[in-house]
Amino acid sequence: MPKNKGKGGKNRKRGKNEADDEKRELVFKEDGQEYAQVQRMLGNGRCEALCIDNTKRLCHIRGKMHKKVWIAAGDIILVGLRDYQDDKADVILKYMPDEARLLKAYKELPESFRINEGIGGGVDDDEDGAGNDYIEFEDEDIDKI
Repeated sequence: MPKNKGKGGKNRKRGKNEADDEKRELVFKEDGQEYAQVQRMLGNGRCEALCIDNTKRLCHIRGKMHKKVWIAAGDIILVGLRDYQDDKADVILKYMPDEARLLKAYKELPESFRINEGIGGGVDDDEDGAGNDYIEFEDEDIDKI
């Protein structure tokens, strides 16, 4: 019988998430990089993102992030632009929601970027309470039901 040489299977590798809760330094864009918001996930390590220069690009998630950093629609990412393909880019970094809010506070991101809401809309904070319709019953109405 062969000896078991590993220390576990794929679930052990999946459970490893080192330095997830540690604070990291905020990374700003450099030459050849751009901020973008993920519009939709396409599968196969690719996503469609809207960059702040109003260009939709097909983005490739690099191997270091693949299956380690989960990207969803609405996330703010940093992409590396390609010199030879303007409509494609590579995902370099995914910003956490608090980092994205800091970028917005530093005026790096435009006001049109919605953070923590996803593309499907998100929750509107209506002050008038619209959408919360409650039906009040009288005691006579409850007896009829």
